[in-house]
Amino acid sequence: MGRLSARLLMQRGRPKSDRLGKIRSLDLSGLELLSEHLDPKLLCRLTQLQELDLSNNQLETLPDNLGLSHLRVLRCANNQLGDVTALCQFPKLEELSLEGNPFLTVNDNLKVSFLLPTLRKVNGKDASSTYSQVENLNRELTSRVTAHWEKFMATLGPEEEAEKAQADFVKSAVRDVRYGPESLSEFTQWRVRMISEELVASSRTQVHKDDSPEKPPEAGAAHKPRARLATLKRPDDVPLNLSPSKRACASPSAQVEGGPVADSDGSQPALKLEPLHFLQCHSKNNSPQDLETQLWACAFEPAWEEGATSQTVATCGGEAVCVIDCQTGIVLHKYKAPGEEFFSVAWTALMVVTQAGHKKRWSVLAAAGLRGLVRLLHVRAGFCCGVIRAHKKAIATLCFSPAHETHLFTASYDKRIILWDIGVPNQDYEFQASQLLTLDTTSIPLRLCPVASCPDARLLAGCEGGCCCWDVRLDQPQKRRVCEVEFVFSEGSEASGRRVDGLAFVNEDVVASKGSGLGTICLWSWRQTWGGRGSQSTVAVVVLARLQWSPTELAYFSLSACPDKGIVLCGDEEGNVWLYDVSNILKQPPLLPAAPQAPTQILKWPQPWALGQAVTKTMVNTVVANASFTYLTALTDSNIVAIWGRL
Repeated sequence: MGRLSARLLMQRGRPKSDRLGKIRSLDLSGLELLSEHLDPKLLCRLTQLQELDLSNNQLETLPDNLGLSHLRVLRCANNQLGDVTALCQFPKLEELSLEGNPFLTVNDNLKVSFLLPTLRKVNGKDASSTYSQVENLNRELTSRVTAHWEKFMATLGPEEEAEKAQADFVKSAVRDVRYGPESLSEFTQWRVRMISEELVASSRTQVHKDDSPEKPPEAGAAHKPRARLATLKRPDDVPLNLSPSKRACASPSAQVEGGPVADSDGSQPALKLEPLHFLQCHSKNNSPQDLETQLWACAFEPAWEEGATSQTVATCGGEAVCVIDCQTGIVLHKYKAPGEEFFSVAWTALMVVTQAGHKKRWSVLAAAGLRGLVRLLHVRAGFCCGVIRAHKKAIATLCFSPAHETHLFTASYDKRIILWDIGVPNQDYEFQASQLLTLDTTSIPLRLCPVASCPDARLLAGCEGGCCCWDVRLDQPQKRRVCEVEFVFSEGSEASGRRVDGLAFVNEDVVASKGSGLGTICLWSWRQTWGGRGSQSTVAVVVLARLQWSPTELAYFSLSACPDKGIVLCGDEEGNVWLYDVSNILKQPPLLPAAPQAPTQILKWPQPWALGQAVTKTMVNTVVANASFTYLTALTDSNIVAIWGRL
């Protein structure tokens, strides 16, 4: 389709007329229009246009000067829009459709609500809840920017040039003023810049008017009370109450004996953590009565910038996958698959190139469970963009390769591990996955762990029958392989043939693993174990240390590690979180394994209130911390997501 013509507009316009100024509704959908095809000089002649359909085209932007001041309904679904700020030229817009634009995120939804105050419906849904969220964010941001302005102006000397200082203030505010979840940072920084520039403009006007420098009048919302974060939660996500007495017992004092002071052996002091949020966001039929849905796995989103850390966590259980901001407790996204029970989630970050050659970064979340399907979710755009029919039986766990962002391992109850290449999405934003390897196991694989020092060469798996290793190099001819080495544990809970249901690398060498029974977690050296294997197919691990854990006989409590901090984490059958600082062991492993090392601290279950009574006991199936160990997420057997924050 080329540039639009007046004849085409009259053919597709309603009512039928030989004058563009009489057309009130225009359908330009499905014409393969590009942004440059929208000629403002032509379209501005549609002076009475109230409804415009631009769906199913290839638009990346909307021109800023279309001149359609009476437009009330705009449909732009299924395009490639990457920005919504041009919509402010339609001040009377009441209905808007933006579905199927994969590069628009929740930040753009908030911008739309801010820019178009008369909007009633977005994508067929009522826009009032988004308006409420925008108002709360705007009120808090205005207060923070105003406080930053007062502090900034108080530090200026009389000799400093006002205009240069004010320009520096805008840069300073955008850099330093932060609020809300990381996933909304694009919107919040956009608003911070606008508020800062408005303050600067107000100050300049005041200076000119009074001929003397004064502070700008404070924004009207500056002294209003902070918005309650609970108002930002979706109505179907039920927060639990935490009584003051329970919070007190679950705060930093909820740790093992000794308190937060350095031990005589030089180990690190106990970390100070407090419970922040308790959510029932996986409830069946959104019922607040549901304290039975089992939650199984969670994973933090990869940070978008090198050296940064994420506060966005994905959780799964029942028929839902949720994406939660740990700072505020807001459920940002929720994906449901009726009839499914999700057991595992994993993130990857892909670079996608648009048809126009622009690069976009996608965070893709893989989720799998009972039905043997892997769903690939484009979280920020809010839709499923691919389904892999991976196994005929349930998928127990999955993980992406650290060496290849498109390589995904899936482990199933069919006693197979399959390596997939999910590829990158095509022009219709769909994935076409291909199978690379099949790894046979002798028992059900429970945990997957690419070897940290050579993730593209070896894969570890904790299985019902023990711990095994496979060669996963793709330059080898065999596409179906058996276990290369089985690792055995001469004593403790992981003797040969015993279940290994917890597995994680603490650094490039040290592995933490856990089996059922006898209450210990084993730290062992991959490098020493692998180096001493020779040609053996069964190898005893080189144990560095053992960590004291719960003596429960129950299984499937998954452990995790925070390698940047040298920390190992594991939940138990009482709702507690066992935390081990093993940094000293990593720096200087003991010559001989000593008695099991006690945990650095135990975070006791805070007993939140639900259905009018305290939840006094639950099982913590998994617990994961982000890379900087600022947030910790624990999932329970009773449909409760518990989020802890570091003080």
